[in-house]
Amino acid sequence: MNLEEIRRYCISKPEVTEEFPFDSSTLVFKIFGKIFLLTDVDHFESINVKCDPEKSIELREKFDTILPGFHMNKKHWITVKSVGPYFNKDIFSWIDHSYELVLKKIPAKDRTASQKFQF
Repeated sequence: MNLEEIRRYCISKPEVTEEFPFDSSTLVFKIFGKIFLLTDVDHFESINVKCDPEKSIELREKFDTILPGFHMNKKHWITVKSVGPYFNKDIFSWIDHSYELVLKKIPAKDRTASQKFQF
């Protein structure tokens, strides 16, 4: 996994914005103003993504390179180290999961027509 692949994948999703709201090294991807992924661009070693609490436990048990979310709510976020026994398809599915969890919380009236789908 590399930073540019992660960035391209995230910004290809509908309504995603990228910004540096905290400092000049923490890149944040948002959907309708809500964070679904964070990473450090100066020291790219991991990504933080939102995760269902039960799925989070399963992933942490399966991969020793997946940890509770660094500087995040440990119940709802995971940190995925950039070195690990997973493939891009795994990482992209975890990004999708995070994106969908955040999108579910956005009221339908606030979504664009392209995002008014059922979960």
